Amino acid sequence: MAMPIPLVKPIVGVDVAKDELVMYHAETDQLEIVPNNKTAINKWLKALSMQVDIAIEATNIYHLEFADLAHKAGCVIYMVGGYELSHYRKGVNVRAKTDALDARLLARYLKNEGQELHPWNPPSPLYRRLVSLFRRRAAVVQARVSLSQSWANEPLLKAAFKRQIGAMQRLETLVEKKIQDELKDAGLLGQLKRCMKVEGIGLLTGARLLTSFQRGDFKNADAFIAFLGLDLRISQSGRKQGRRCLTKRGDPEARRLLHNAAMSARRTERWKGFYEALLARGMSTTQAMVALSRKLARVVFALLQNQSEYLPERHLKASHAP
Repeated sequence: MAMPIPLVKPIVGVDVAKDELVMYHAETDQLEIVPNNKTAINKWLKALSMQVDIAIEATNIYHLEFADLAHKAGCVIYMVGGYELSHYRKGVNVRAKTDALDARLLARYLKNEGQELHPWNPPSPLYRRLVSLFRRRAAVVQARVSLSQSWANEPLLKAAFKRQIGAMQRLETLVEKKIQDELKDAGLLGQLKRCMKVEGIGLLTGARLLTSFQRGDFKNADAFIAFLGLDLRISQSGRKQGRRCLTKRGDPEARRLLHNAAMSARRTERWKGFYEALLARGMSTTQAMVALSRKLARVVFALLQNQSEYLPERHLKASHAP
């Protein structure tokens, strides 16, 4: 990943909503509101006296057009996650939350923490299309499962409901086909097949990991694991060992698919011993599943990074740390 660069330009914090952008210029202590559309954004960028460093909170998809246009105009963009901003707000004792205050807070965060942040670069069009497809599929699956659970014991309109569920399942299939078509058009079906040779990794999990791999130049497997949100947050003070938990900074759909892959892999001859060894070390089933998910992601990363073929014995023994 890109190394942090010194911040030498004026800083602007931008709070993003669907219809408007609240800008805070740190050097002049000025706030302004700009409509969140291409024409208004380009007008704002052209009015800048010089290029600026911009901190934006990543919010769904409403920040993307501004980020793309500002990056194209030569501004350096820093994406700040909602989790980081929320905890920073508490840490600096900002008790209220408004768009204006968040814009100020973003500028403050970039000014104070900028040396530790990495500039944002736009993802490829392929990556964006694939992520969009995966998110839409996840939304359909979530809605279908929720409806199925709520209607499980409801005899009324049973036939109509069955048809509705069937339609949702067909939509899922269409999205999955579109994902395969995107990978085929990009010449990545061979890479997908390479991933799917790993026991437990099916088409969707392999496609999602392959999509994540397209996002950046990961220097090692640890960086890839962190991008997926499968790295651990450790709490330790003196002799006190706090509870370890996942950072969960990446796409939750990627982690969900990896969890499903681990559920399948733990029953295979290849991974059963690995999983049982984790339990024997005192891990709970949940911890063991996370460790196996992480291991599968590491193996897939190695295959994609090295353009190598899956050799079960070698990859099982390599990087024993879960």
